[in-house]
Amino acid sequence: MEVRALFSGISRGTEALVFNGRVPVSEYARMRAPFQTGDFPAPVKYGYASVGRVERGPGDLEGRVVFALHPHQTRYVVPASAVHLVPDAVPPARAVLAANLETAINGVWDADLHAGDRVTVIGAGTVGSLVAWLAARIPGCQVELVDINPRRVAIARALGVSFADAETASMDADVVIHASGSEAGLELALAVAGFEGTIVEMSWFGDRRVSLPLGQAFHARRLTIKSSQVGHVARRRRSRWDTRRRMALALTLLADERLEVLITGESDFEAMPEVMARLAATPGDTLCHRIRYS
Repeated sequence: MEVRALFSGISRGTEALVFNGRVPVSEYARMRAPFQTGDFPAPVKYGYASVGRVERGPGDLEGRVVFALHPHQTRYVVPASAVHLVPDAVPPARAVLAANLETAINGVWDADLHAGDRVTVIGAGTVGSLVAWLAARIPGCQVELVDINPRRVAIARALGVSFADAETASMDADVVIHASGSEAGLELALAVAGFEGTIVEMSWFGDRRVSLPLGQAFHARRLTIKSSQVGHVARRRRSRWDTRRRMALALTLLADERLEVLITGESDFEAMPEVMARLAATPGDTLCHRIRYS
């Protein structure tokens, strides 16, 4: 089937690592996007957040708006099984958040959150903000979004969660979800977790090494650090959920108009080389940057 792109989203953290050639050799195979062209380190055609309209395909899909894990491209041909219908209640321009929201859903599942948990999310990027928004929907959860950028307080406010910086972050969290992509953020996660608390690591550091204070009170406080990665459905959900069902959930949840706050810029497809170079070097306040196709 043939899809004409309407919008795509830049997953800034991962795509910046790819753009800067920071994918470790050991991860070349695992890091391939579903329809990637070329091989790491470069040149590669990368990306996994495309929204388009089906121009040729099965009768029940023609003319429909779909989401695909496809690189930034004006038109593409993919199997019908590779696309996901965008619900009518979700604007196509907002659907570029689907891959990030799917990642956030898996992170919340890996964190195994329960009603009433004290939850700290460190890193108010796109994924961290979505994690905080999801966690706040669990009854009784007290959710705090932590970031070193004070301007992210507006994001937290819009999503209905409290905000703190590194100096004022609450202590004694039941679960800490780390998504800042920084060594300092992960160290803060260890500090704010309560006794026998769990730290869920959602950042991907590429080829960077991370140093952590695993002496001090780490063992006495019996802390747990676990990884979360979207490539596999979280273990506790795997018997009943597959990736298609998980993506369908993400697309349905995007009907919430509050999530518009996470799209902080938009550019034409033709400007993408300059835009990607700028975001990889100096991201500033960018969360999700949307690419528009004519």
